[in-house]
Amino acid sequence: MSMINNLRAAVRPHLRRAGDDAYDSIHPGQSPSAVVDCAVYQDGKRHGESCSPREAARRVKAAKQLPGTGSFSWIGLHEPTEAEFEGIAQRFGLHPLAVEDAVHAHQRPKVERYDDVLFAVFKTIRYVEHDQLTPTSEVVETGELMVFAGQDFVITVRHGGHSSLQELRRRMEQDVDSADGTALLAKGPSAVLHAIADHVVDNYLEVAGRLQADVDEIEFDVFANKGGKGTDAGRVYQLKREVLEFKRAVTPLLRPMQQLSEPLQRLVDPDIQKYFRDVADHLARVTEQVHGFDELLNSLLQANLAQVSVAQNEDMRKITAWAAIFAVPTMITGVYGMNFDYMPELHHKYGYPLVLLGVATICVGMYRGFRRNGWL
Repeated sequence: MSMINNLRAAVRPHLRRAGDDAYDSIHPGQSPSAVVDCAVYQDGKRHGESCSPREAARRVKAAKQLPGTGSFSWIGLHEPTEAEFEGIAQRFGLHPLAVEDAVHAHQRPKVERYDDVLFAVFKTIRYVEHDQLTPTSEVVETGELMVFAGQDFVITVRHGGHSSLQELRRRMEQDVDSADGTALLAKGPSAVLHAIADHVVDNYLEVAGRLQADVDEIEFDVFANKGGKGTDAGRVYQLKREVLEFKRAVTPLLRPMQQLSEPLQRLVDPDIQKYFRDVADHLARVTEQVHGFDELLNSLLQANLAQVSVAQNEDMRKITAWAAIFAVPTMITGVYGMNFDYMPELHHKYGYPLVLLGVATICVGMYRGFRRNGWL
C-alpha cells in the first residue's frame, strides 16, 4: 500500500509546494492522494497557494466574515476512493447518492439538484489518433467528469486519463468577463460550472470534426467499390460503435444544459445563464452532427451489404453461364458415348470432326450471347 501511495504522490506533485500541511488528512488514517489541486478564490483571485480541503473550508468561512467579499473553494480530484472522498463529502454536506455516483463513475450524463448543490455528470471524449481505420480501431476514448457546485464551493471529480482541468483552471484565473471587466471567477461556482461545460462541449466539437474525416473516408471507400467483396463491413460497423459511444455522451446532456439557461434556475448566477444558452446551442449542433453520422453509417452499412449481394449475384450468373456452356459438350459426348451398333453418323468418315465443330460452334454462340447480356 505504501508503494502505491508513493507512486500516486509522484504523479500528483502539485500539493507539495504548500508544504506538508497540504497533506492534512481528508479522513482519519487516509492520505488525500486523489487531490490534484485545491484553492480558495476571493473576489475572483486565487487566495494563497494550494491547500488541503480542510484549510480551504476554513479560509472560505473566514472570508465570509468580511462584508462585501465573495469567496469559494475549488477542489479537484482524480479517481478518488470511497475513503478518500468520504471526508470531503461530510465536510461539504454532499448527498450520498451523488457521492456514490462520483466515486463509482460509469454514469449517464445528467444535471441533478440536491438542496442547494448542483451535481453534474459529463462524459469526456478524446479522439484516438490512428494511421488507418481498421475493423478493430479505437476511434474515441471516453472518461467522466463530475462537478459539485454549491454556494461557496466547487468539487470536480475526474475519471480517465484525459481531459485534465489544470489548463482550464489556469486560464480562468487569468481571464475576465468582457462585458463588465470583472474576473470570471468572481461570478462564483456558477462560472466554474459553465467553464467546465463549455470546455467539454468544445472538445465534443473538435472530436466531431475529426470523426467527419473518418466517415468521409469510409463513404469514399464503400462507393469506390473497394468494399464490393465485403471488406469494409467490419470497418463501417466498428466506426458505428464508436459513434454510438459518442452519441451516448452527447444526447442526454442537451436538456440539462437548456435547463441551466432558464431564468427559473435559481442556483445559477443570472449573469452566467446566458452563457449556458451558448453551450446548449453548441451542444445541439454536436448532437445533430453525431446523429447524422449514425444515420449515414447505417446507410453505408446497408450499401455495403447491397454491394456484397450484387457481387454474389454476379458470381452466381457467371457460374450458371459457364455451367450451361459446358452442359452442351457434356450432353453430346454422353449421347455418342453410348455403346449401340446402330447410331446416326457412327461410322461416317467425318463424323468425329463434324461433332467437334458442332460442339465448338454451339459453345461459342452461347458464350457470345451470355457476354452480350452481361453474364460473363
